[in-house]
Amino acid sequence: METIAQRKLLSALCHGAIFFSSLIFSIGIPIAILLISEDPVVKENAKESLNFHINLYIYGVIFGLLVIIGIGIPLLIVLWIVSVIMPIFAIVRVLSEPNVPYRYPFIFRFF
Repeated sequence: METIAQRKLLSALCHGAIFFSSLIFSIGIPIAILLISEDPVVKENAKESLNFHINLYIYGVIFGLLVIIGIGIPLLIVLWIVSVIMPIFAIVRVLSEPNVPYRYPFIFRFF
């Protein structure tokens, strides 16, 4: 089992990967941590981070298509705000409670 410091670092890295600009890095980091780590809490945080990323991309495509009818731009702004606020909240939570995996509210879970 990994130490608490490693658990905090890897869990925070999973949730903070969204701030990397490239799709490969933002999805690749949680996948790599999921495959490498043996800690069940870190694995749950990596899965939750992947689910959040996938949800954001799905909503981004849907809201992008809604731009055509004029209601997509406010929705994309809200999505951008959520994509910044929620990972920060998740990072703070996994650093303050390292033994409990963070669960994003209102997302579909694929993993």
